[in-house]
Amino acid sequence: MEHSGSEQAGARPRVLVRGAGVAGLVTAVTLAERGADVTLVEIGPRVGSGASWMAGGMLAPWCEAEAAPPEVTRQSVDSLDWWDAHVPGVVRNGSLVLAPPRDVGEIARFARRTSHFETVDGDAIARLEPDLGGRFGKGLFFPDEGHVDPRKALCALRDRLVDLGGNVRFDAPADHSDAGYDRVVDCTGIAARLRLAGLRGVRGEMLLLRCPDVTLHRSVRMLHPRIPVYIVPRADHLFMVGATMVESENAGGMTLRSMVELLTAAYVLHPAFGEAEIVESGVGLRPAYPDNMPAVTQDGRTVYVNGMYRHGFLLSPARARQAADIVFGVA
Repeated sequence: MEHSGSEQAGARPRVLVRGAGVAGLVTAVTLAERGADVTLVEIGPRVGSGASWMAGGMLAPWCEAEAAPPEVTRQSVDSLDWWDAHVPGVVRNGSLVLAPPRDVGEIARFARRTSHFETVDGDAIARLEPDLGGRFGKGLFFPDEGHVDPRKALCALRDRLVDLGGNVRFDAPADHSDAGYDRVVDCTGIAARLRLAGLRGVRGEMLLLRCPDVTLHRSVRMLHPRIPVYIVPRADHLFMVGATMVESENAGGMTLRSMVELLTAAYVLHPAFGEAEIVESGVGLRPAYPDNMPAVTQDGRTVYVNGMYRHGFLLSPARARQAADIVFGVA
């Protein structure tokens, strides 16, 4: 299958981008916007055939500081602006961090590790999320954060690339020839682990629920000492609930333990989730380096953008700029 845009005569360099997940699509669009002649190839049948399809799409640089190195926040604070400029439907209503009464101490711990938040009481929570009124007495509100529907965003980036004159080829063989290209940018995630030292898979599990009786206006993080869970609203009363983080390259179906934990978190947020329809369950293998930081590396004329871990939507714009600088010879 191939989507093609109009030719850009004389555009240089000619770049082959492998992998149509979030890293590959953001990089391909960034290269095309800077004047490259881009061909994007994907071994799967559509965009996001790997872990990106299972992502939460949270654009939360300040919340991520709770468990990530400071450079994650520093390098991703402009990610909301990038996504807002490139895809429709970016929601910029902030993030809300809550905890069930028995774990309310986790809020103070989260606050110590983060910044750019407001401490909110029960009345403020009710103003932010009327459906949660009377259910929580304390939380943290990060007003400068947002979220995007990953599946719609990935499709929008594909269309943007085509509009820029790029080519997108699905169901492409893994050994698709790179002859005739000036550069290759490999964004194939866990599939590149035999070529990239230290790359490993981190299993993540998610649920997609439909609950007409609940309305949320922003992503909500439910804190728990063992496994924090996030609930991200999408259109038509759909909610993405995720995600476990398991050091495993097993891509098999969701475990009973994970499903119970995710469903319990949703139910604790609001009992109406007890009647929610389970629309989908999914498992994805996130690629990660030992330090869990995404990296751009180079081997000959091939540039690798990989190790996105849980920061794919947050850090892809920054890593794409790095990759494009290498391709265009910018110091």
